Amino acid sequence: MIHVMRIVMQPARRSEKDVNQHYQDTIVDPVVFDEHADLLDATTIDRLKQLFPDGHAQMWGVVPGKNDANLSRIKKMHPGDWVFFSGDKRIYFGGTIALMWRNKELATRLWGTDPAGSTWEYMYALSGTRGFDISIEEIRTLLSWNPKRNIMGISVLHEGESDALQTLLTLDASAAALEPVDTAQEEAAVAAFDGELERTAQRAQRGEQSALKRRLLQGATGQCALCGRALPGTFLIAAHIKKRAMCSDEEKRDLANIAMLACTFGCDAVYEHGYVCVGTDGAIQASSLAAEIPEVEAYIQQKLVGRTVTWWTPSREPYYQWHRIHTFKDVPPV
Repeated sequence: MIHVMRIVMQPARRSEKDVNQHYQDTIVDPVVFDEHADLLDATTIDRLKQLFPDGHAQMWGVVPGKNDANLSRIKKMHPGDWVFFSGDKRIYFGGTIALMWRNKELATRLWGTDPAGSTWEYMYALSGTRGFDISIEEIRTLLSWNPKRNIMGISVLHEGESDALQTLLTLDASAAALEPVDTAQEEAAVAAFDGELERTAQRAQRGEQSALKRRLLQGATGQCALCGRALPGTFLIAAHIKKRAMCSDEEKRDLANIAMLACTFGCDAVYEHGYVCVGTDGAIQASSLAAEIPEVEAYIQQKLVGRTVTWWTPSREPYYQWHRIHTFKDVPPV
């Protein structure tokens, strides 16, 4: 069975002293595997070292709960799912589950026990983590939740809610969490599927796309707003500054401000996936997380670092601000 990324909501309010200490101990300071080899079984430590060649990883855990109340939720969690840490009315941190296992002794060593004597023994390692600053009010609105709903316990969102959050925040599954491809499973899934193989909704032709490009591209050639290179129009697209799927109808019709020309040689991709953003003064800011992909880091350093986007204006700033908050791969909070 091919796994579809789900979103896991992990309550972890850092205003609570114990939670903040746990965050410091195993998120800010990743766990070094060899320091706990005496409590890790051979299979788990071997898999961790395969996934994290540097020998350490950020870890978290979930308590079984009273009368094992959390077990049904934990069983819905899988490697490849995305976890959001929430607390104090905000989502502030997230990453991909790379591995899950149960280890009461290691959890006790890392985090101790709660007042009931339980520990966070259902453990998981995270990869591809990044920081966020998204209010719970925005999540409630996006997912049509009750206005007073809070994230009180570990929970796995259903597919529709997961897709909505994945779209809002441009969540890329970390390579460390991707399972090897089972060719037979993939072929069987394709053979059994009787719908359209093309996901037209993902890259659909959009009515305003040609109008946008005509407005931005005044001749046969144009200038990429990010790298500044003058290129034939074939290699430039009208890239939405704010993700189109999250724009209101009014914003989609704001042809003068909602989009910019971006080249297909790399600028469109690194902006869309949040490895660069445009600051309040138009200066390009690079995510430190780009260093995890040397080719992306090299492109940014060679073509974008030190540049100021002349396309930036106060009227376009709200769109650039949305991208900085929702798409830019910010470093995890410390």
